[in-house]
Amino acid sequence: MPALFEPLALRSLELRHRGWVSPMCQYSCDPDAGPGVPNDWHLMHLGSFAAGGAALILTEAAAVNPEGRISPRDAGIYNSEQAAAWHRITSFVHRHGAVDAKIGVQLAHAGRKASTYWPFSGQRGSVEASDGGWTTVAPSALAFEGYSTPSAMTGEQIRAVVADFAAAASRAVDAGFDTVEIHGAHGYLLHQFQSPLTNLRTDEWGGDEDRRNRLTLAVVDAVRAAIPDSMPLLLRISASDWAPGGIGLPESIRLARQAAERGVDLIDVSSGGAVAHQKITVGPGYQTGFAAAIRKEAGVPTGTVGLLTSAGQAEHAVATGQADAVLIARAALRDPHWWLRAAFELGHDLPWVPQYERALPRRSF
Repeated sequence: MPALFEPLALRSLELRHRGWVSPMCQYSCDPDAGPGVPNDWHLMHLGSFAAGGAALILTEAAAVNPEGRISPRDAGIYNSEQAAAWHRITSFVHRHGAVDAKIGVQLAHAGRKASTYWPFSGQRGSVEASDGGWTTVAPSALAFEGYSTPSAMTGEQIRAVVADFAAAASRAVDAGFDTVEIHGAHGYLLHQFQSPLTNLRTDEWGGDEDRRNRLTLAVVDAVRAAIPDSMPLLLRISASDWAPGGIGLPESIRLARQAAERGVDLIDVSSGGAVAHQKITVGPGYQTGFAAAIRKEAGVPTGTVGLLTSAGQAEHAVATGQADAVLIARAALRDPHWWLRAAFELGHDLPWVPQYERALPRRSF
């Protein structure tokens, strides 16, 4: 059996294989119909991956409070209306997955990168108040390039965010999610606290590495306590800031080790996003080395992501021990049945949904 299609168990969650869907923001909530409420687009988008053979589907970033949304069109999980809408989607995935698909939610807060225009709005930068924008918050009053300057968070606001993550995790359980991922990467709030490039605080939430990681680990503790012990907890991190003076792999290994000790079951390893002046060396599999090092040095399962588009690349990453799972993003947008195609190319028999069985390939996909 190809390594990519070997099963993987995280706590009590049994996953049919190691090819997953990476979180991808859709910017498709209708603020007039209900801010942050996922809708038919999200049902179709996520449901298509279930029919396409994905073993685990991670949703786009779902904000834990209104101010944490990346844009006015981003999803949330901070009220009961949003949770009910997510429940409709989790039920669909569980009913119609080709391989007993599972679904997890990514809990997030965008911090200083919140209140921005969505990519296909025709505008860039921070949303004006007249268009539904709001004042953003961050560890320090430092603006991301081209965005409005955020307000530095008070201790009370920081503690409230921890509580918001915990409450969102509880809603995720009620909404039928199989797992929860904490978004601590890509220059969003938790990553902003981790990086010395964006956290200039001198109190208990900033300064040395331990204090800069305090918020992320506090959120890990709060979410772990809010979900069942049988449910796995994932944490996405940026392993490198790709900028002088920022986070590097040694710091990320230490953070991953601490997170694992506190109950995180898999580190979803990405990189970058903290600052606009980052210089990323991009190429196929450019982040797999980070995942491999964290897996080895921190002793925790990892997922890898980033320009892994072919079945052969994904198989190589798992077979060589670079990661325990491969998360597919843009390649899945191009082909929502990516996993069926990958199984065919690797000579593996992956089940198809019965509605599509008449199209089973014989000689070519």
